[in-house]
Amino acid sequence: MAVILYVCASGTIGPGALHPCAKAARALDGAGHRYETRRLKTNRAMFWTWGSRSRDRAEVKRLSGQESVPILVLDDGSVVTGSGEIAAWARAHPHAG
Repeated sequence: MAVILYVCASGTIGPGALHPCAKAARALDGAGHRYETRRLKTNRAMFWTWGSRSRDRAEVKRLSGQESVPILVLDDGSVVTGSGEIAAWARAHPHAG
């Protein structure tokens, strides 16, 4: 199983330096981690996607119990939720290779 970062429709760049999905990606990159990015189609700020949000985020909810992203699914199947927690995990577990 690969490490997977689930992010919103804005992706890992996001609108601004404080965007949660971008913050999580920067932390993983800074710690040298390799990961697959899964970009969801819906975004909370885009009201026209609200109707399809539950369908789009069903996998995220199954994995984490919530619809919010970012979430990081580790290769052992455990899940880290939220940009701050993902950044803390990345700092505590720098990639050895």
